[in-house]
Amino acid sequence: MTGVYEIAQLGAKVLRQKAEAVADVRDAEVRRIIEAMQATLASTSGVGIAAPQIGESKCIIIMASRPTPRYPSAPLMEPTVMINPGFQILSETQEKDWEGCLSIPGIRALVPRYHEIMIHYTDQQGGLVEAQLSGFVARIFQHEFDHLEGKTYLDRVENNMDIFAESEFIKLINSKF
Repeated sequence: MTGVYEIAQLGAKVLRQKAEAVADVRDAEVRRIIEAMQATLASTSGVGIAAPQIGESKCIIIMASRPTPRYPSAPLMEPTVMINPGFQILSETQEKDWEGCLSIPGIRALVPRYHEIMIHYTDQQGGLVEAQLSGFVARIFQHEFDHLEGKTYLDRVENNMDIFAESEFIKLINSKF
């Protein structure tokens, strides 16, 4: 059984590398990485994780949107393993919204993301899956996909004034209710 892994933090070399494509989804090492990602994500309040975040430079992400203290209005979806994912932009419309990252604790920022995308990936059985995503779930996908490209959400911030300490973000959010 694979346990919870330490999450790579900003500055770790693996977070700035382009991840390698997975050649065989049934490979034992790929299975081990997926199990480690699942266990690690389940131990957090995050809504997604990418293999580089556990130190593995492979093109694997897991999306697991659910309401959490960090994302109280997130839609509920089953954790979904996506191998060798990609996407196409369906609309040039972008929305700025708040993001955080398990690899960058204590910081939140307003990040522009495409509102509507078409994704494709290989599932754990080797099948090709396509789906249309919008809103928050599309945001999660783009955030995790960036990790496979060696980017973090801070690379997408348009203005440094859009970066907040988590404590100030919570004050801001609480003041709106």
